[in-house]
Amino acid sequence: MIPSMAEMMTQVGSAIAGLMVAYAMFQNYFPYELRGPIRRYSQKLINFFYPYIQISFPEYHGDGFARSNAFTAIERYLNANSTTQAKRLKANVVRDSEAIVLTMANHEEVTDEYQGIKLRWASSETTPIASQFHSTPEKTRRGKAITVKERRRKLYINNKSEGYGYRRSMWSHVLFEHPATFDTLAMDPDKKLDIINDLLNFSKSKDYYAKIGKAWKRGYLLYGPPGTGKSTMIAAMANLLKYDIYDVELTAVKDNTELRKLLIDTSSKSIVVIEDIDCSLDLTGQREKKKDNKEEENDKKKDDEKDAVKEKMKKMEENKTSQVTLSGLLNFIDGLWSACAGERIIVFTTNYVEKLDPALIRRGRMDKHIELAYCGFEAFKVLAKNYLDVDWHDLFGTIKRLLEETKMTPADVAENLMPKLGGEDGETCLMRLIKALEEAKEEARVKAEEEEKQKAEKLAKEEEEENNKEKEKENENLANGVKENGEVNEAKTDNLENGGKENGEVNTENLENGVKENGVATK
Repeated sequence: MIPSMAEMMTQVGSAIAGLMVAYAMFQNYFPYELRGPIRRYSQKLINFFYPYIQISFPEYHGDGFARSNAFTAIERYLNANSTTQAKRLKANVVRDSEAIVLTMANHEEVTDEYQGIKLRWASSETTPIASQFHSTPEKTRRGKAITVKERRRKLYINNKSEGYGYRRSMWSHVLFEHPATFDTLAMDPDKKLDIINDLLNFSKSKDYYAKIGKAWKRGYLLYGPPGTGKSTMIAAMANLLKYDIYDVELTAVKDNTELRKLLIDTSSKSIVVIEDIDCSLDLTGQREKKKDNKEEENDKKKDDEKDAVKEKMKKMEENKTSQVTLSGLLNFIDGLWSACAGERIIVFTTNYVEKLDPALIRRGRMDKHIELAYCGFEAFKVLAKNYLDVDWHDLFGTIKRLLEETKMTPADVAENLMPKLGGEDGETCLMRLIKALEEAKEEARVKAEEEEKQKAEKLAKEEEEENNKEKEKENENLANGVKENGEVNEAKTDNLENGGKENGEVNTENLENGVKENGVATK
């Protein structure tokens, strides 16, 4: 007799209930010490009949705060290759990506093939969330490539050392959305091409660096007056290589140990930046030799134009809380810890390269020195194309002549080229630039004349002071001479009186003796 559907459901329900009761009794009454061996041998029995190899990739690893790179790479691979087979998908927009990421829903499974081997991708969820996938090195590599291609770059800043808090990151970040590229960078085309080739060659030289035994990193020193495009250059480098940027604020770093920890916490494919390193900390004078007073006075005269920078450094020194030393910074650049994460670029910027310690910027630490100078005609043409979409104009000849006769930074040139009012045409902007250049030229002339005048007045004052010193010295010598002469004359008078007295005594005595002798003789 075939049982009815109701009877079958009743039997199934009774069986399930029985299993649940048995499992509850097992959990409550079976000794905990025996559960491990039972699970272990049960798994061995299952593996004897189960022909597949299973590898699990958790979504979070370590302390549970960092998302697994392997898991993210597999997500990208499934998004690009395998999700067409799944019936149920999950759509997410990852924070650092512009693309929608499709992943399999829980308990979904798809098949794939790699070098003739059939694979099954399965997703499952536990508490906390974790996922299991069957993977291969090639799949992971391809997934990482897709991740790099789709990800959006980030700009990091180190957090102040006081009180990181429980598991708080040493870095904070925002999305890096700076639009600068080498195409829009205002500088000489040949120099620009040389920098691009150097950067691209570095990014492809992993095997070469391993062959010569060097860490896969490269240092760039950007120096020049303010407003010449040092920060823009860094943004263009990041956009060219698709690297993240880590902006290190040295005054927020407690000591050398913390500086090394910051380095370890950076990722590969990144640019580590220390801007205005001559002002960040007083690192430049720790190895200077002692100078005599005359040399110090001469150096002081040469550095008058840098008083503002020195004053800023002095104030920072007074309020100094960081214990980072020059030695610690040197080890940060090319010590043993600098090789902890590959494919990294280190960039220093400064307005006064001559203030930096030679050990800090030597080749091997700062491998390539790039001077960003005042705006030249070639750089101006780039700016004219960027701001006005003008390749040539009759006023270009006048601008070229003025740029050769005066100094103006690319930032100032760009400001004058930017249309200020709606409807301003290119010629109006070029005329404004010409006027600004002529004013700058006149200001430079007046300043030069004023400096020459001050220099002449200073020399005249120094000559006058020197003459006064000589006159004072002559008067002093004359006074000393008169005094000496007076003492000599008094001495002569004394000698004369003493001589007369002595002569008188001698004569009297001789006279008496003579009389006596004569008297005796007479007698």
